[in-house]
Amino acid sequence: MVSVTALLLPALLSAVLVFVVSSIVHMATPWHAGDFNRLPNEDAVLAALRPFALAPGQYVGPRPSGMKDMGSPEFQEKLKLGPRVMMTVMPAGSGMGAQMASWFVYSFIVALFAGYVTSKAIRVGADYKVVFKFVAAIAFAANSMGLWQMSIWYRRPWRVTLKSTIDGVIYACLAAGAFGWLWPR
Repeated sequence: MVSVTALLLPALLSAVLVFVVSSIVHMATPWHAGDFNRLPNEDAVLAALRPFALAPGQYVGPRPSGMKDMGSPEFQEKLKLGPRVMMTVMPAGSGMGAQMASWFVYSFIVALFAGYVTSKAIRVGADYKVVFKFVAAIAFAANSMGLWQMSIWYRRPWRVTLKSTIDGVIYACLAAGAFGWLWPR
């Protein structure tokens, strides 16, 4: 039986590898450079939004007050007039430190979970390839499959989701490699 403590080192190594590689992918390559469009006349749009003092959160517009409102002629007219908007408002002046820390913790948890599930299916001394396949499949699912909902429901461009899915394959292989190498013998 593989103990949870035996999974901590490979999970930590996996999180470090994923963090470093994802940082390179996002900061040193153009791979994700076009994932978000720039607002036309950005300064004017942002200046127009400032007086509303939007609290950080998720917003959609037009937004009906309920199912009955969705069918009303007034709401249907709003839909026709456009624009239809979904947006995330983040705190002003915030950097990426908290997001980077959260990403590292998330990567560690995904790796630990993948290792834990794998430990229930295979034993101490398992072959590298067997460990690799189990961990890779689980880590891929954790890193990628939930992203597809963003394209299905929220109209995130499929090309962005596809690129993030490919990232998920890379992250899964890094986790799988760490576990395959450090799997208890």
